[in-house]
Amino acid sequence: MPPLLLGDDDVRARLDAGTAVRTVRAVILARYAGTAQAPPRVRADLGDGQLVFTAGRLREQELFGFRAYDTLVGAEQLVAVWNARDGRLSAVVHGAELGARRTGAIGAVAVDAAARPGPVRVGIVGAGTQAWTQLWAMRAVREVEDVVVAARRPERAAALARKAADELGVRARSVGTAEDAVRDRDVVVVATNSAVPVLEADWIAPGTHVTTLGPKTVSRHEVPAALARRASVVLTDSRAQAAGYPERHLFDVDSMVDLGAVLAGAAPARTGPGQITVFCSVGLAGTEVALAAVLGRRAAGRPGHAGSPDA
Repeated sequence: MPPLLLGDDDVRARLDAGTAVRTVRAVILARYAGTAQAPPRVRADLGDGQLVFTAGRLREQELFGFRAYDTLVGAEQLVAVWNARDGRLSAVVHGAELGARRTGAIGAVAVDAAARPGPVRVGIVGAGTQAWTQLWAMRAVREVEDVVVAARRPERAAALARKAADELGVRARSVGTAEDAVRDRDVVVVATNSAVPVLEADWIAPGTHVTTLGPKTVSRHEVPAALARRASVVLTDSRAQAAGYPERHLFDVDSMVDLGAVLAGAAPARTGPGQITVFCSVGLAGTEVALAAVLGRRAAGRPGHAGSPDA
């Protein structure tokens, strides 16, 4: 049987937020337990850019695979999944949707683990696909009371607010500045390509959970270094991947708390309502492989086997 070839339309049609969150949560826990392998990224230098690979193996699901993307021209991403029992290539997913929704689901797991309990008021800086998928996934773990959005281009912030209201049914509006978007919020999502901070650390109110998705190295970072000093805990989905950046991470990787350890009950995240928590998303390898496997099973009309995230 040839492998299934799936694209963005398949991802939109077959991957709901609840399934995405459950699937990545299972991989994060499996990696912490040692039943999933998720090594740092591998970068192949192609002159003016790179071809980047993340690979993962899920022992209990008997799957392995990789994701490939470029820094040359912004080409289509590709995820390939093999069945470890017989070595068959089972599914190939191409396009932009899977990676973005995977990242959104990881962010939602972090919100569930570290944000204050109950409904959340969300502030978003940035209005691209990554900002959208964070909100899309977050609704699987928390009730979203309202959303405010700011972006470098005001028309894009307004468009994201309309989309959130129309497609997710949440109260949403755009605002003129990042400060207006992040002050007095329960959850703040920073999803930009900015090489300089787009907010000040003292704009973040006590009790806020912050997710940073964009640049976060010492020379290029969308949030200020002072944010880590204000935070009670800085979490990440992979300390190994954070340490494997070509340039040193903005925050001290050795001090970061592993999200898997929090989910397993081996480390605390928030211990008080007034604490600030920060999640540095790096995109744990293997999560995209697990999601591609879920899509493949659904496209083939097969339910998940025992122990799989969507069983």
